[in-house]
Amino acid sequence: MDRQTQDFAELFRRFLEEIVHREPEGGTTLSPLGVQLQEFLGAEVAALPVVTHPIAAHRLVDADVALADLAAESGSEPMGVSGGQMREQSSLAELVAPPHRFPYRTGPIDYVSVPSGPASTRRVMSFGMHLLTFQGTPLVALQRAANPERGRAAASLEVLTADPATADAFIAEFGRRMLALSVLRGQVLSFTGNEYGQSAAGATFLPRPTVAADDVVLAPGVLDSVVRHVVGVGEQRERLRAQHQHLKRGVLLYGPPGTGKTLTVRHLLARTPGTTAVLLTGSGIRFVTEAAELARAMQPALVVLEDVDLVASDRMMHHGPQPLLFEVLDALDGLDGDADVAFVLTTNRVDVLERALADRPGRVDLAVEIALPDLESRRRLFARYADGLPFGSAAVEAAADRAEGTTGSFAKELVRRAVLTAAEAGREVTDDDLAAALDGLLDDRSRLTRSLLGTPSGSDSGEAGAGADGMPGGGSFVTYTAGY
Repeated sequence: MDRQTQDFAELFRRFLEEIVHREPEGGTTLSPLGVQLQEFLGAEVAALPVVTHPIAAHRLVDADVALADLAAESGSEPMGVSGGQMREQSSLAELVAPPHRFPYRTGPIDYVSVPSGPASTRRVMSFGMHLLTFQGTPLVALQRAANPERGRAAASLEVLTADPATADAFIAEFGRRMLALSVLRGQVLSFTGNEYGQSAAGATFLPRPTVAADDVVLAPGVLDSVVRHVVGVGEQRERLRAQHQHLKRGVLLYGPPGTGKTLTVRHLLARTPGTTAVLLTGSGIRFVTEAAELARAMQPALVVLEDVDLVASDRMMHHGPQPLLFEVLDALDGLDGDADVAFVLTTNRVDVLERALADRPGRVDLAVEIALPDLESRRRLFARYADGLPFGSAAVEAAADRAEGTTGSFAKELVRRAVLTAAEAGREVTDDDLAAALDGLLDDRSRLTRSLLGTPSGSDSGEAGAGADGMPGGGSFVTYTAGY
């Protein structure tokens, strides 16, 4: 670069620097938005502190409902902010800063469509504000949605007012209304995340199951014991509290795959309308802390952790220095005893969990084995899946008798195969189709298929040896195995 070019570059640099740091004409030190907010608040906004209140991503709809409710009391209409994409990265204090950098001013509101129920959505303000009056004091409230890809894992509410006490009171009332008006209360939910981290949890609404007790075929007394512990305690909450008895409870459902653990959970959900339920399974179990916090706020509540053994030894899914299983146990222990919250854990490998649960007693106070069905249970299962089809009762019972050691999943697949055979032949299904389908599933070549349907086969069952109390591996916490 020659001398003349260097001189020009230096001159141009000084020119840009002067432009950036030049005081705005008229001496104002505010953006157009700042001028408007200052006039509304009646105070020098550049000197006012901004109070930021974080909001979990799955509570954004609740926040929108609560803020709209508060704004309606003072007749406030929402407004947006224009001035480029940098507003996403700017705090409320920066939005009112001098205009020579980014001249922020009022503009269109940003909205996002968010589920508000299993079959409903709400248009939620993802970037917008209200100018309202609270307790006689003017106040500005800016609502933002989470934006994990830009480093903002949580939604937030930013409050600007001349009176700090008013800001605190407003945020407290905002929290109360979020709870009172919550669209999550009484719903069945699951949490989902994304590649931007475990804190980027959104809520997915699920329809509440309609599984009757007759649909759950277990040994006599087993379902009743689970329902009594999960549902019955909640029904007696006032009497139990009056007698200083704890309401928080934990139930472990263990046994081979396909024996009815998930169906039992679905029946519990059907039996508890109005109860807020959070279902976590697989990688979603990493949101157990968020689920416990939501359950605490939305009592009565039910938190279901399916296949929890999958995280017992998984050290790749950390929130910190402890394995995820420890975080699960902490969540079980973190609620007050009088919290009407039930935790239901399911596992196919109780031997993986038993030591951890026994070493930290009190997290789970009832363990129930959901075992392979006995002969009578198999007959009920086969009859249930064959209901409405032209099978003879003797043929269905004979199939159940032959299928020793199989599960409900096996019975369901057996009937489907029989119906499919008849459909391919263009005729009604018969007893012979049922027998032929059973022959196929019991054939040695279907050994893996049987295993995938939850039917153990000798050493392939994966079950540990039973201890003296009936627990695989020798259990040390309360176990209920009614009818066995």
